[in-house]
Amino acid sequence: MEKFMDRDFLLSTKTARELFHGTAEGMPIIDYHCHLSPREIAEDRKFTSITEVWLGGDHYKWRLMRAAGVTEELVTGSAPDREKFRAFARVMPQLIGSPVYHWSHLELQRGFGIYEPLTPGTADSIYTRANQVLRRTSARGLMRQFNVRAVCTTDDPAGELCWHEQIAGDPDMEIRVLPAFRPDNAVNIEKPGFGEYIKKLGLRVGRVLQTAQDVASALTERIEDFARAGCLCADHGLDSMMYAPPEPAAANAAFGAAMAGAPIDPAQADAYRTLLLLACAKKYVELGWVMQIHFGALRDVNKPMLRSLGRDVGGDAINSSSGTERLGLLLNAIEEGPGLPKLILYSLNPNDNAAIASIMGTFQGGGVPGKLQLGSAWWFNDSRPGMRAQLTELAANGVFGQFVGMLTDSRSFLSYPRHEYFRRVLCELIGEWVESGQYPDDRPGLEKLVSDLSYNNTRNYFGF
Repeated sequence: MEKFMDRDFLLSTKTARELFHGTAEGMPIIDYHCHLSPREIAEDRKFTSITEVWLGGDHYKWRLMRAAGVTEELVTGSAPDREKFRAFARVMPQLIGSPVYHWSHLELQRGFGIYEPLTPGTADSIYTRANQVLRRTSARGLMRQFNVRAVCTTDDPAGELCWHEQIAGDPDMEIRVLPAFRPDNAVNIEKPGFGEYIKKLGLRVGRVLQTAQDVASALTERIEDFARAGCLCADHGLDSMMYAPPEPAAANAAFGAAMAGAPIDPAQADAYRTLLLLACAKKYVELGWVMQIHFGALRDVNKPMLRSLGRDVGGDAINSSSGTERLGLLLNAIEEGPGLPKLILYSLNPNDNAAIASIMGTFQGGGVPGKLQLGSAWWFNDSRPGMRAQLTELAANGVFGQFVGMLTDSRSFLSYPRHEYFRRVLCELIGEWVESGQYPDDRPGLEKLVSDLSYNNTRNYFGF
């Protein structure tokens, strides 16, 4: 009997099947961290082909295509859309065990009603049928199709919020689309283009930024602007976890060197970053925002690729020196200063899960359930084994029932089946625990647990 990614995909026990189909499957989606374009949502973009919405901007797929020998012309180049789709279809049968293989087929099933495997032999038929569906829908239509209730995009402090304002004022848009504050370009002082960015941020707030304190003040002002636009959370991306005493003299020395294009002392750079993180955290506490920190990424490893294609095209990797041992220092500095906001921590290094869970456990409290969170399996860990490892570590070292669940971290309007994938893995794991006698088969309690981890905890934690 054909079992390829059928109704009970990944659901290996009776308990898992009943929990998924009876509870998790029908829950709405809140995607609290994604990279969708608010402009495309505001304009309700229509897509001309599945290549455009499915392969465009998807560095997960691009990396695999390159590894299979596909030339760049068929990956990010100017080849026709059908040829790019055929190229990806040639790679797909080789991806046994890959989460991309699973995601892609779930997207075909849920987005287009296409259930056969994508192969070179089925590529043209699938391409044609998918494009016929796309002609009848749009960006918002896809969001509605996947039962999306709210999303948080990723937005730069120096950028416009006009598209979010347009969406918020549209009486025909019932899905909440909120900005998320992402000040990496102001915080990561050693990155190329930092000086030009600071000038841009200064123009946004209407003054020249001459010190680290000026930058902190500008970010605080923009946080208030974002709050007026409905923002509920912020996200900080750090290559590795860091901390240095936030001495103003050291922070300003780093700022001056960066603005002059001179070498930056690493300890002074960390003082600058710490000063800004503390200033932002103070404002997040005032507003009741959720703070997220992603760290452990080794950025732009392939410099020729960076020069020819730019960032976020598949040139990043896992940073084995992720600096988790400094996490406690940073959290303590925030706690001793403004106090910790609600905080979600993600490391790209899967070896960090136990350390993060144990460190954040020392800062829980204040009567806030799950105040600090071990974030969902991120990026290279976003797979069945990666999710199971993150969930198992959380269960062993934290309060499993308070977890805020899944996000897409995606640029694609077709990526929402990643929530389904997570929910299947979640029910699979819970089913194993129940049927092996590790947890009672308390069905009402299990159903509440699954609904909380699928949707309710996210809604309550962020305040949607």
